[in-house]
Amino acid sequence: MDIKPLDACVRENLEAYFRDLDGETPHSLHEMVVKLVEKPLLEVVMARCEGNQSRAADWLGINRNTLRRKLTDHGLL
Repeated sequence: MDIKPLDACVRENLEAYFRDLDGETPHSLHEMVVKLVEKPLLEVVMARCEGNQSRAADWLGINRNTLRRKLTDHGLL
């Protein structure tokens, strides 16, 4: 089974997004992409860490308080 690198998947989807815009100017693109990627990242990491926030924060390379804020922001707590 061939698995595409994550950056290739992001690139393909961004190209499709710009095609769908059909010449319209994007707005807050960085914020949109971060929000769309961050939630599934948090969901998968939290599941793999069996809900252990300290371990998840370590895996993500962020402070546990930052993780809690992000989980709250995404409605995951």
